Amino acid sequence: MDEQLRDLLRLTLAEGVGPVLLGRLLAALGSPSAVLHASPAQLERIKGVGPVRSRAIAAAAAGAGSLVDREIEEIERHGVQLVAFGSDSYPQPLSQIPDPPPLLYVRGRLDPGGQDRYCVAIVGSRGCTQYGLEQAGRFGAGLADAGLTIVSGGARGIDTAAHRGALTVHGRTIAVLGCGLSHVYPPENAGLFDRIAAEDRGAVVSELPMTTPPKAENFPARNRIISGLSLGVLVIEAGRQSGSLITARVAGEDHGREVMALPGRVDSPSSMGSNDLIRLDGAAMVTQPADVLDVLHPAGRRHHQGAEVSLWKSAEPSGAAAETADEHEEPGLSEQQRRVLDAVGTTGDSATIEHLIDRTGLAVHELRAELTVLELRRSIRRAGSRFERTR
Repeated sequence: MDEQLRDLLRLTLAEGVGPVLLGRLLAALGSPSAVLHASPAQLERIKGVGPVRSRAIAAAAAGAGSLVDREIEEIERHGVQLVAFGSDSYPQPLSQIPDPPPLLYVRGRLDPGGQDRYCVAIVGSRGCTQYGLEQAGRFGAGLADAGLTIVSGGARGIDTAAHRGALTVHGRTIAVLGCGLSHVYPPENAGLFDRIAAEDRGAVVSELPMTTPPKAENFPARNRIISGLSLGVLVIEAGRQSGSLITARVAGEDHGREVMALPGRVDSPSSMGSNDLIRLDGAAMVTQPADVLDVLHPAGRRHHQGAEVSLWKSAEPSGAAAETADEHEEPGLSEQQRRVLDAVGTTGDSATIEHLIDRTGLAVHELRAELTVLELRRSIRRAGSRFERTR
């Protein structure tokens, strides 16, 4: 572990230094090392740093080496990686929320520039009905099969069904836990989390130090990460007191994400919260995975516009390129997306996944991701097991 990452870890372990305050410290002083070597007077000029927190930072600088060493031992023992804010491995959408985690503990693999570029969250009640389990599995599988990564909280009920749905179609999923990764919570999901990491099907993620136990106060902060990773949040079966409604509120009000809800039985307490979201215009009603793709289409374009590598780059041809461009050619497509469109054919033509793999030479996960982008752009549509060119 390099010294800069170790210094950042040291700061995150300092008592009373959370994501918001750490962000202010780094913005003011420039680096973790500079924060650790700052004088009490320098620190206390920063909003939120009083004498108590100044002493905690001084303790982290002077005598917290053993604490960091124990944390690193736990990290290595559980096969966990640290991903720092600002690194290439840190998910870009999460970096845009008001209080991004300075460090992510990751078991498995995040692929923010590739397979995990487009994520959708599926959340709902732990005490759900059979209907909720079936629908969470259906949407998890359908959206993962379309190339989206399914994000949820790893909890009992809807979360677990959504993660498992993604795995049934060999898709990717990210479980964001409300405890440190030395713990497995809930314990019955040990096999699920092992499978996600061991089969390279996504990641199990936390912002909390390794040995942090699962406590109720950890989960609201965890919910902001679920929302932050995603283009939108789909609520399936949430009662009026469900924590998933917090995720939906944070997504819509704080993060500018799309919020969707699946209608449930009108007489079921398990669906009253999600039905209220629809009734009060707090969420778009969806009934099938294709509806989610429709809702996320503008979100995907908006969210990634201007990124260094953007699958939805919107620049029009100009100059000589504009003069020679085919008048029917779609602007803003990557070379790989054009290859997929050519493989589908012209307007009205269609092809199966198998045909497209043969014609493009792409791996199945790459092809699914490109098909999702093209479907969100409405360049193609899904017709059973085939994809049709629409324009």
